[in-house]
Amino acid sequence: PVVEELAKEYQGKVDFAKVNVDESPFVASKFSVMSIPTLIMFKGGKPLEQVVGFKPKDQLKKLIDNTLAK
Repeated sequence: PVVEELAKEYQGKVDFAKVNVDESPFVASKFSVMSIPTLIMFKGGKPLEQVVGFKPKDQLKKLIDNTLAK
């Protein structure tokens, strides 16, 4: 639910997508996803940050805000 809450808060600023790595192993391989959950932040189509494991909402907000500022 944390990511869904963030998607609502950042609507219009950030696009969120969810990928099932079992159904899309190519995507998991391409971005070296070894554990779930994994959150990858892209800007301009390029991955900038990757976070593995559950993170609290406030920590993810800081990461999103820092990525938007780049």
